[in-house]
Amino acid sequence: MDDIDALRRWMAVPEEFRTKVLNNVFCSKCFVTTIVDYSFTAEKDGVLIRGKCKKCGKDVARFIEDI
Repeated sequence: MDDIDALRRWMAVPEEFRTKVLNNVFCSKCFVTTIVDYSFTAEKDGVLIRGKCKKCGKDVARFIEDI
């Protein structure tokens, strides 16, 4: 699996849901935050989004399972 596969899978998710996901990421310092400067990695059962907390800059991630 590669980044192209991850992006393809991510773009298959409805835009409204993608926006909700990006604005609802857990940060151990700020709790609920928005993820910025993110990248995608294809995993066996979904897509892993890794980036930074918009509020404090700490590393955050969110996993989206395939539907």
